[in-house]
Amino acid sequence: MNSEHEARFCEFVAARQHALLRTAYLLTSDHHAAEDLVQTALAKAYLSWHKLREPAAADRYVRRIMVNENTSLWRRAWKRNEHATEHLPERAVAADATHEVDTRDELWALVQTLPPRQRAAVVLRYYEDLSEADTAAALGCSVGNVKSQTSRAIAALRGRTEHAATHVTGGTR
Repeated sequence: MNSEHEARFCEFVAARQHALLRTAYLLTSDHHAAEDLVQTALAKAYLSWHKLREPAAADRYVRRIMVNENTSLWRRAWKRNEHATEHLPERAVAADATHEVDTRDELWALVQTLPPRQRAAVVLRYYEDLSEADTAAALGCSVGNVKSQTSRAIAALRGRTEHAATHVTGGTR
């Protein structure tokens, strides 16, 4: 890579590293896994950086690498050996935590239960505030597929929140 391409890559990393890390965390739900995901994506992007024709496309290109890498992790056989447990470990809660923060945390816990493709669509559309077209480009699919995935995800989340509310109150709503 020539020095001009390398300088543009370094500028990109300096400017976008925190945003990419946030996206990676939203995709993985784990700080260490998010850091690994960003590092892998940036390493892959570095190898092909000289091929980018539009500097503005760099962000979309790296996000797509992150989504693809995260999806690949879910497809690996060793990942299938992990099993969800019925009870989550206790979590320390700050004394001054508000109901709004609790609700946000509960919603995020439900988002984490979505299948990887639906979760990626929700993260990119609603947490990263990307348009349907940009989300489709990042996921490598059609706009219709983004609409379908987000619709299914929202329906699943709606059903899970209603189920959780019914389970907590012990009755029907």
